Amino acid sequence: MLEAADVSVSFQGVKAVQHVSLLVEPGRIVGLIGPNGAGKTTLVNVLTGFQEPTTGSARMDGATINAWTPHQRALKGMARTFQNVLLFKRLSVLENIEAGALAAGLDRDASRRRAHEILDWLDLAQHAARQAGTLAFGDERRIGIGRAIAMRPRFLLMDEPAAGLNDAECEGLERIIRRIRDEIGCGVLLIEHRMSIVFALCDHVHVLEQGRTIAAGHPDAIRANPEVRRAYLGDGVH
Repeated sequence: MLEAADVSVSFQGVKAVQHVSLLVEPGRIVGLIGPNGAGKTTLVNVLTGFQEPTTGSARMDGATINAWTPHQRALKGMARTFQNVLLFKRLSVLENIEAGALAAGLDRDASRRRAHEILDWLDLAQHAARQAGTLAFGDERRIGIGRAIAMRPRFLLMDEPAAGLNDAECEGLERIIRRIRDEIGCGVLLIEHRMSIVFALCDHVHVLEQGRTIAAGHPDAIRANPEVRRAYLGDGVH
């Protein structure tokens, strides 16, 4: 399991996250939603080792990992995608995927084989030799996901993967995330503002407002929750 246990984060007196507990299990998709500035990315930064909690802890399989570096967490099965894809634009598509496998400790030959497998899995094999900086934006997103799953993660944390995608690309993204859960067995923590994706994919949804948890539960319960509608969803979501 991947867990945030009573996590708080303060920046010079500003309480960005306040006593938040959250659990991600293999084979399940957990949505993390809320207004901009609610503390979602800060919480993910704590889990992935880019931010030290003020109080509380990040845990994997029951062990506290606050002192682990991001690289140590990656080697233990944690991967992340960012809102800004940050590909190695001068490298080929294949080399970008290969970089993820190398970061997970595979040797060069095994990393190359893994990269080819993932490009086939993502239906991107035809782009293997292309320079990554020449891709369309939607394909860049898929390569970013491919680089993360090349690390063979048990837990994948995704920060707004649908940002900037059109409706057709979002449908493709939904299929990829389902396959990550169903075929890889990965636990997914999904930060996303597009509620159609959240409610279509997630087994559980956690809602933050001003750093605090205001609701957590099944998507149907979250959709109907009046406090969540007030703080974030509005009356247009059904």
